[in-house]
Amino acid sequence: MHRVLLPVDTNESRALAQADYVKSLPNAAEAVEAYILFVFTEDSDDLPQEFEKFKSASRIGSVRRAQESLEEAGVDVTILEDSGDTEDDILEEAEAYDVDSIVLGGRKRSPVGKALFGSTTQGVILRSDRPVVVTGGGDA
Repeated sequence: MHRVLLPVDTNESRALAQADYVKSLPNAAEAVEAYILFVFTEDSDDLPQEFEKFKSASRIGSVRRAQESLEEAGVDVTILEDSGDTEDDILEEAEAYDVDSIVLGGRKRSPVGKALFGSTTQGVILRSDRPVVVTGGGDA
């Protein structure tokens, strides 16, 4: 089984681009197992305590859309969630689930910005000991 980690943020277009890449892998329905990761960052800590019980990766639209897309194609999907530092969490989950590759969603950039990836993407590429794929950025 080929295991892939898809760290997604709240952008549904990027998450779907990541899912499309995974679905395009050879024999994806039979040979690929996808782990969709959503990391709750400090920004989401502003929620009132009574809403904390509702904080779940499966409630995030981008996670649901990627999951639906992959499952429709017959790919086994596991939803993961974490909180803290996105880059570290991505690398830790990749290690914990012994994934074969990490599939990140790219963002559209200005001509100058295209010279560098986003900080999380660049950090994962530089620090990972696994192949990292950066997909298209969708429309945002």
